[in-house]
Amino acid sequence: MSSRRVLVVMPTYNEIENVEKVVGAVRQTGNDVLIVDDNSPDGTGRKADEMAAADPGISVLHRGGKLGLGTAYLAGFAIGLERGYDLLVEMDMDGSHRPQHLPAIISAAADGGGMGLGSRYIPGGSVVGWGFDRQVLSRGANLYCRILLWCGVNDITSGFRAYTRELLQAIDLERVFSEGYSFQIEMVYRTLKHGFKVCEVPIQFEDRVLGASKVSRDEIKKALLIVLRLRLRGGRGI
Repeated sequence: MSSRRVLVVMPTYNEIENVEKVVGAVRQTGNDVLIVDDNSPDGTGRKADEMAAADPGISVLHRGGKLGLGTAYLAGFAIGLERGYDLLVEMDMDGSHRPQHLPAIISAAADGGGMGLGSRYIPGGSVVGWGFDRQVLSRGANLYCRILLWCGVNDITSGFRAYTRELLQAIDLERVFSEGYSFQIEMVYRTLKHGFKVCEVPIQFEDRVLGASKVSRDEIKKALLIVLRLRLRGGRGI
C-alpha cells in the first residue's frame, strides 16, 4: 500500500470552522487532499488556498457555486485520474468521518479491487450523536435501497469510501447522473453492476459538532426517486 498514490477528495461549502483541522488530520495519515469548494461565502475557499500554498499535498478546485455533492466528487475524481492517483477517496469535511479509519477503507478497496466502504451498519460499526428518528430514517433508507436494487451492501448511503482507479475508469463517470446525495447509492449500484466488489469495513460515524448539516428533506426525496429510476432501468446503460 505504501507505493499506492491516494487522493482524498473533500467537497466544501461553508466549512470554515472545520477545514483546517480536518484536512490537517487527513494529511497526517500521509494521503494527499483535494478540496472542492463551491464558492463558500464564509471564506472556506480562501482558507483552503492558504493551506495549499503551505503544503504541496493539498490542492484546491474552485467552482462557481453550489453545484451538488455528486458533481463535486465527479470533478475531483476526474482530476485525480488525470494526475495518476491509484485510489480516490470520498470523505466529508464536517468531521463526521474519522481519519483513523482511512487505512482500513483504502486497504479494503485495494485488496478487493473495487470499493472500500466505511460502514455504520455492520458489526463493529456505530453512529454517535444521532437521535432515534434520524437513525430509523437512515436504516430505513438503506433497507429500501437493498430491497429495490437487490443489493447486499449494508450501508449503501455511506459517504466514506475509496475507489480503485480501475473501478472508476470502468464505471465511465460521464454516465453518472446523480448530483446530490443519491450519488452514493448510484455509485454502489454501478460498482456492483460492473462486477467489482464492495468491501465494507466498520467505522464509527460521529455527527458533526460544528456547522450545519447540508442534508435536506428534498435531498432525501430525490434520492428515493433515483433508486426507483435505477431499479426501473434494471442496469441498462450502466
